Amino acid sequence: MPTLEFPELADDVVRLRAWRDADADDQLAGLTDPLFVRHSDVPPLDRDKIIRRIATLDRQRKTGSAIYFAIVAAHDDTEVLGEVSLSDLDGGTGRGSVGYWLLGAARGRGAATRAVRLLAGWAFAELGLARLELTCGPDNPGSQRVALRSGFRQEGLLRSHQPFKGGRRDSLIFGLLPNDLAATEP
Repeated sequence: MPTLEFPELADDVVRLRAWRDADADDQLAGLTDPLFVRHSDVPPLDRDKIIRRIATLDRQRKTGSAIYFAIVAAHDDTEVLGEVSLSDLDGGTGRGSVGYWLLGAARGRGAATRAVRLLAGWAFAELGLARLELTCGPDNPGSQRVALRSGFRQEGLLRSHQPFKGGRRDSLIFGLLPNDLAATEP
């Protein structure tokens, strides 16, 4: 895929924008949040590693392999709510993977669902993707709810899907097609 440019994606509640170095403390808070740590195996981070992560994410965007957005309040782009991403982009098959997390104070307000829907609409319309995939652990009901509210359909269980915290983890797999997104209410 070619270099990905950050589009203008917003509704009346959230806006998606590039991560900034000034967001490092918010990103660190999100990636060290106990709920995030429970469902992720991201290695321990500090502020310097977050700054390097922001630079790495931008390099991935430039190669067209992934794009990571800060989810911010629609009317205050300094109020970081979380992150939504499109990764594992494969133009040949027309597929990509969606991921997301929210800061604790942003949970329960529909921000992740709105961000995923904005990202999915852009991925289908502008990138020409035919399918989006999302995986999460069977023990992550919050992520499952976001997937379903965003229009994804649960398609199955991937047994022993990936390495996780020194062992292996099963994953639920969800899929979203353009018609699925159009059929769900925002």
